Parts: sequence; C-alpha cells; structure tokens
Amino acid sequence: MKKLAALFIALFSFIVVYAQTEVKNDVILKLNGDELKGKITQINDTEVKFIYAGETLEYTIKKADIFRITHNSGRVELINSPNTNQNQAVASTQNNVDRRNKIAILPFAFIRDSESSGEEMSYKVQNEAYAYLTSHSVGYTILDPRTTDALLIKAGITRDKMAGFTMDEICKVLGVEYIIDGTVSINKGVATSSTSGGVTIKKENDQKTKASNSSSTVSAQTYITTITLNVFNDKNTSLFNETHRALLASTDGSYAVTLHYLLKRTPFYKK
Repeated sequence: MKKLAALFIALFSFIVVYAQTEVKNDVILKLNGDELKGKITQINDTEVKFIYAGETLEYTIKKADIFRITHNSGRVELINSPNTNQNQAVASTQNNVDRRNKIAILPFAFIRDSESSGEEMSYKVQNEAYAYLTSHSVGYTILDPRTTDALLIKAGITRDKMAGFTMDEICKVLGVEYIIDGTVSINKGVATSSTSGGVTIKKENDQKTKASNSSSTVSAQTYITTITLNVFNDKNTSLFNETHRALLASTDGSYAVTLHYLLKRTPFYKK
C-alpha cells in the first residue's frame, strides 16, 4: 500500500513538472487563413521574425499578411482586419487618380554671385513660372504657389531641407503627378565703361571767345544668367533636365527670357 501511494505521488509530481515545463507556442493567423505555430523572435514596423515549432530556421513574415497574433502569454494582438489590404489598394488607386495631370512648381533656388538670395527671390521666380505656364498648359492643373508652399511648410519640406526628400515623396505630400524644380544662378560678368567728351565755345562781349573741354564716363556691370530646370513624376523618374545660359549678358540681372525659354521645352507647354 505504501509502495502504491509512493508511485501515485511520483506520477503526480511528474505530471505537474511536465505541465510547468511544457512550452507554449505563439500562434500567427494570416489573412489567407493559414495558422503558424512556433516562436516569435522579433517584431518591427513591417515584419515579424518567426521560428516554427520543432525547427531552428528563422522566417520573415510581412505584417501586411497577418491577421492576428496570439502570444504564448495568451495576449491577442490584432495586426490587420481582413479587408485592410483591399482598402489600402483602393485608397492608393484613388490617390493616383486624384494626382493625375496635376503639377506643382517648387520654390526655385536663387543664387547670386555664389550666394543664396533668400526666400523672397525663390518665391518670386516660382510665381513667375506659375503665371507663365498656367496660360500654356492646356489639359493640366497647376497647383497655385500659395497652396504648394503651405503644404511644404506643414510637411517640414523647406528649401534647405528639400535634399532630404525624394520627388515621389514630395508629389504625395502635394497631391500631384509632376514636380517642376529649378535653380537660377546670376553671376557678375564684365564691367564696361564708355567716355564721351567735347569742346564748348562761348562768346563774351561779342569779341572774346572762351573754350572749355568736358567729358563724361558711363560704367555698367553686366550679369550672366543661367537656369537649370527639372521635371519629375510621382514615380521619382526624371522627365526633363536642361540647363540654359542667356545668350546675351544683361545689365539688370533679369532672368525672365531664360526662364520662359526652358518652360517652353517642358512636356507641359502648349501654345
């Protein structure tokens, strides 16, 4: 009898120990209905690292394919609803349709004698490009500069930080299909001067004459204007890239003729 009792106690202890040492699996239920059992080793924003029960090889599963995770602690984590991917696909398609044939002109970089001229000139060229292209781009919608600039500022995309963003990212922020980006560079050219002179003769008392020499010098500083214009689409593809230098140097640093020359050669220009 004592031996039977001892055997019963030993068997009970074994069951308790086995139950305590039994490993519980994490369970991943995918959107397609597949159920995966094993151990989750890592979770990040887009992926889940997973090892199947009884195996050692680690697999990577996209979070977009997962419906629910039941952790070995019993905690349930909902990752996606069954129609999330479908909704995202529809939203993406609608977004692409909304952006179609829409253009945004970014504030131009404006450099004078190798130094930035600040925001005022950047916005000025942007507005001039908008005014010119708006009347020559039938079939396209050009976002007005005020809206463009407000959306950029809200997204933290200032001119000095623009290099940190891809053009497809900027297209999404602005809700457009195309981006026009440009740089105006104006540098001092040759300084010119001209001198003119003559002799002035005055009669005094009807008998005497008095002669005097006079001369004047006019100086002018010339400027060389160069503009680079780029066009990108919402797939980050460069559609147009051209640099043009004004054929004639100016004395006032004007750039409108060069700007219009390049805008006429973009894919959007129509007479």
